[in-house]
Amino acid sequence: MPTDLLGRDYETFPAPEPLRQHGPARIIAMCNQKGGVGKTTSSINIAGALSQYGRRVLIVDFDPQGAATVGLGVNANTVENTVYTALFDPSVDVHDIVQHTQFENLDIMPANIDLSAAEVQLVTEVGREQILASVLRQVRDEYDAIIIDCQPSLGLLTVNALTAADGVIIPVAAEFFALRGVALLMQSIDKVRSRINPNLEVYGVLVTMYTRTLHSEEVLQRIYEAFHDKVLHAIISRSIKLPDANVAAEPITMYAPTHKTAKEYREVSRELIARGVVA
Repeated sequence: MPTDLLGRDYETFPAPEPLRQHGPARIIAMCNQKGGVGKTTSSINIAGALSQYGRRVLIVDFDPQGAATVGLGVNANTVENTVYTALFDPSVDVHDIVQHTQFENLDIMPANIDLSAAEVQLVTEVGREQILASVLRQVRDEYDAIIIDCQPSLGLLTVNALTAADGVIIPVAAEFFALRGVALLMQSIDKVRSRINPNLEVYGVLVTMYTRTLHSEEVLQRIYEAFHDKVLHAIISRSIKLPDANVAAEPITMYAPTHKTAKEYREVSRELIARGVVA
């Protein structure tokens, strides 16, 4: 598909109608075991765009680096309870862990370095793959979308995310090395689907960090050949505004709403709504 037809600079999907009621949420795992492909950035900005369309969104920061938490202006080091608490201390109400951000309709379940210990602790837990799913069941009816920002690995935390999720969005940078390993992720998704979560879908492959270069075009073509209609319509351009928005702790759709990359993330959110991934 020629890239000039991909709608980076114009609206292809209609602006969604407001919702009369909220929930239950569709749970989406933002997943790729390769780091630096835009998982956290995409989690924040898709969530931000959906929230501006009146959808109630919860981001679950499931990465010990806690980048999504910081990226929404929450200091996880001063927060008493995090997603780690939710996993291992059932006496704590999940609602007390969820942090309301400064943005309407957008909440986060924060994470910090404590979560790095979870991988080891989960090994001895009963029903270890399904602990996050049981946590999210407690708040699912209160949101329209729950986005799990996964860490860059295929360990037990990521398996928990895939078990809890209805579907997966796979961010893939428009760079050759980003394509390597996606096949391994697809194998992990297939294993979780066959053994634990038979309803798990791949909602889409999101191309990120695109530049108008021959290299990006070649990688883009390979992505289309591999994933066909699973590739989401909008392509996310590489932009200095994205790190600027991260420093400002705002989704780019709010930090620079007229910027091209903000339009691209709004296009992604409209597609997810138009396709019924999110209500």
